[in-house]
Amino acid sequence: MTNQISSYDKWSFTATVSGMHPITHDVYSRGEGKLLVLIQELPGIGQETLALADQFVNRGYKVILPHLFGPLGKTAVLGNIVRIFCMRREFKIFSTQQSSPIVDWLKALCRKVKDDHQVKGVAVIGMCLTGNFAISLMADDAVLASYSSQPSLPIFKQKSLHLSDAEVEKIKTRLDEFGPMHCARFEKDKICQASKFDLYDKTFNQDGKERIKLHTLPGKGHSIVTLDFVDETGHPTKALLKEVIDYFDASLIA
Repeated sequence: MTNQISSYDKWSFTATVSGMHPITHDVYSRGEGKLLVLIQELPGIGQETLALADQFVNRGYKVILPHLFGPLGKTAVLGNIVRIFCMRREFKIFSTQQSSPIVDWLKALCRKVKDDHQVKGVAVIGMCLTGNFAISLMADDAVLASYSSQPSLPIFKQKSLHLSDAEVEKIKTRLDEFGPMHCARFEKDKICQASKFDLYDKTFNQDGKERIKLHTLPGKGHSIVTLDFVDETGHPTKALLKEVIDYFDASLIA
């Protein structure tokens, strides 16, 4: 049975982002052990996201779950799309060659939980709308490992990056130091298409170094580790999640 959000500790976190304005969001946490910052996707913090958090808690992780938008405990895609359009100071979903300001807030959150727990760093998962943020966060010294699931920004621009040139170079330097991060999509996903992965490959892996392991799973789903996750031995989504957990385990060894 999936643990509900009521079983999580709740606190509020404020940080100043680019543009010099403060942002405040609630943060939920549960578990003990290695630290994972799990960033919700567009459908929200529904049962599938809470089930994903459970898998990490059961593997000896403390999951840090920032609540960025939408209702808790259920999915609300259409409502959350409207909410995102109303949060333009935080989410620049059409912008190219730059990250959304919310990335600054997420970096500050990663630093806080790292310092509070006196560890070397944290792991990060971003999905769909926030999938690109998992790549951006690898530029920060508090993040040691990251998985980007079906990254979808900038919207409608498969051949553009939601990253600045300076961010790309910093990310490449850190991935050279800590080893490749992981990124995945379904083969027939129309929101995160093959051309997006081709761009990541050319941007990060162009000089013979594999800095991002790009996984393409068979099928036409979208949300690999939540809504379209199949908890059956041998299923590609379960195999991919196991690989990600093993990667996090190795990266966060004290």
